[in-house]
Amino acid sequence: MASLTVYQHTLAAPAIIAGVGVHTGQRVRVSIRPAPADTGIVYVRTDIHDRDNRVPAHGEAVVETRMETVIGNAAGVTVATVEHLSASLLALGVDNATIELDGPETPIMDGSAEPFVQLLDRAGLRMQDAPRRYLEVLEPVEVIEGDKRAALLPADRFELAFEIAFPSAAIGRQQIDLVVDETSFREDLAPARTFGFIQEVEALRRAGLARGGSMENVVVIDADRVLNPEGLRWPDEFVRHKALDAVGDLSLLGAPLLGRFEGRYAGHGINNALVRTLLACPRAWRLRTLAEPYAQAV
Repeated sequence: MASLTVYQHTLAAPAIIAGVGVHTGQRVRVSIRPAPADTGIVYVRTDIHDRDNRVPAHGEAVVETRMETVIGNAAGVTVATVEHLSASLLALGVDNATIELDGPETPIMDGSAEPFVQLLDRAGLRMQDAPRRYLEVLEPVEVIEGDKRAALLPADRFELAFEIAFPSAAIGRQQIDLVVDETSFREDLAPARTFGFIQEVEALRRAGLARGGSMENVVVIDADRVLNPEGLRWPDEFVRHKALDAVGDLSLLGAPLLGRFEGRYAGHGINNALVRTLLACPRAWRLRTLAEPYAQAV
């Protein structure tokens, strides 16, 4: 997230971008607009007019995590693949914004968060006359599913550690451990692209997914080699992208995080389970402003 600051921020001007959804293959236009203080991040499906088309970006609104994070409301309106844009808003310090889109899925762009970072940079930010509230982790919380683990631990800043392991020699075992702030997000996470195995593509397309996927927006792996002619942006781009996804999933806590996230072989499903577990345990967290002291360990 952006450096710790006292006040909330929104965009200084609207920001507009368009692209193709990686799963639907549908072209979508997105307009990110300034919003009043304490609005939070809200997605609005402008192509839907017969029911409530507003979907707050919150962990309890997540309705699907198979290949991406999908949020939805009580009227059945959904927005898919919100993780990269949501991560960018959190990392650059945007507390309040209304995101209007005329289709069911946020565009994948080049498979990373970098196009969204560039978009927000062009729009700029405006400080608001309201205190920013941070979500401070007070007690450890974890979710374990088989060999997968996701945990949140107390810390006075947003830290993230992630580990992945794949049998493909193109990936192998990779780890990352960093303090997540605006600088590290821009330099170490935002440009990392989503990835997939070519063997999975046909199965995904039979399931109605990956219709917009290509080597323009996905790092494609065939057995032990990367097929993209330009290669990788880092040798460990894969774990960096998983960390990027985790930032997006954690943004759905609804406030910038003061805590340490640890993920082992984690994906959107267990990340969201961790968010829900934390929110359901009031003693494990609190909302605080910078005017309030940090909680003291007992």
